[in-house]
Amino acid sequence: MTALGLGCAQLGNLWRERSDADARAIVDAAWDCGVRYFDTAPHYGLGLSERRLGAALAGRPRGEYTVSTKVGRLLEPTADGGDDLADGFAVPRTHRRVWDFSRDGVRRSLEESLGRLGLDRVDVALLHDPEFAPEAALRHGFPALAELRAEGVVGAVGAGSKDAGVLARVVAECAPDVVMVAGRYTLLEQPAAETLLPACAAAGVAVFAAGVFNSGLLAEDVPRAGLHYEYGDAPSDLIRRAADLAEACREFGTTLPAAALSFPGRHPAVTAVVVGADDAGQVRRNAARFAAPPADALWAALGERGLL
Repeated sequence: MTALGLGCAQLGNLWRERSDADARAIVDAAWDCGVRYFDTAPHYGLGLSERRLGAALAGRPRGEYTVSTKVGRLLEPTADGGDDLADGFAVPRTHRRVWDFSRDGVRRSLEESLGRLGLDRVDVALLHDPEFAPEAALRHGFPALAELRAEGVVGAVGAGSKDAGVLARVVAECAPDVVMVAGRYTLLEQPAAETLLPACAAAGVAVFAAGVFNSGLLAEDVPRAGLHYEYGDAPSDLIRRAADLAEACREFGTTLPAAALSFPGRHPAVTAVVVGADDAGQVRRNAARFAAPPADALWAALGERGLL
């Protein structure tokens, strides 16, 4: 693992179209910046993210990088037509997503992911959004992943979600190797700190912190209306809170995005911070920000002001 990972939803045309060359440039820039952890999922662009990531990593030494993908949504062909923008991806709607956390569904999902990635194994496999079918995910999906781990098809297993509560259940009931918590342990909000992160620390479960910009609200130096939060327009109260955070960051000689990237990794349970990028330039900016964390005095000041 590297402490900074590349989230690959953008390779699946998150929000807008990108060319194959642009997607390749994102991965190449991450590699050049020392990033060796890449996270994807079938959900991202109906498999496009996995195909592009696999193509970009092809030819690189397999032992030098870590790939995670996810299970829980099978991709079934459809003739409905149209696009997939209702689910956030600018791709033709050639497939539909079908929830399936059964043993057969998990095994099929991973087999199809390996085909798209062009790999014979993945390093990490995660239950994707188990809150949508928690009993099936925990009772059937996780044991299926554990079987695949025993067979050597995957390395570590766990779950990824925006729901800190369901991830805490996974830790308590399934003994995972890792959880990926998206948007619930960020500079803006930290509900995962209440129960999930202490449980992970006690159990030795690694935490990957994703969604650290809260879908975009913390991604710019000056927060403004029109930025995303939870994949929709950010509400005014959160914009004001982000603006207060940004002002404090400026006082301490840093920026809101730099602080947002640095904050989650300060927790001892967090192994990696995973962030996406719209283009190669954003990859390089994020890597530079991550390499130059804010002064410790910033965190104390945020606490004193009730902002952390």
